[in-house]
Amino acid sequence: MNFGVYLHQTKIIVMTRQSITLANQNDEWLKQQISKEEFTSKSEAINYLIKRARSQEEYYEFVRDKIEKAEKSGRSTLTKEELLAKIKSNYTNV
Repeated sequence: MNFGVYLHQTKIIVMTRQSITLANQNDEWLKQQISKEEFTSKSEAINYLIKRARSQEEYYEFVRDKIEKAEKSGRSTLTKEELLAKIKSNYTNV
């Protein structure tokens, strides 16, 4: 396995070289992104897409945790209007 070390915005990033097989339509999409200068290389595009997928996964986990906490907290006895007023009271610009 080959490794690359890069300095990126004052932090060192260690990368491993990988060999992957892409479906033709995905390879064509990557080539188009590079030709439109959205990315400088296939590696940059794939790293970006993986980073976005990881961020999305972290967000979904955050939302799931919030929903689970809310479900465990039980039902509110407040009306919609009372609940809205309570929420608004926490914000000065609403």
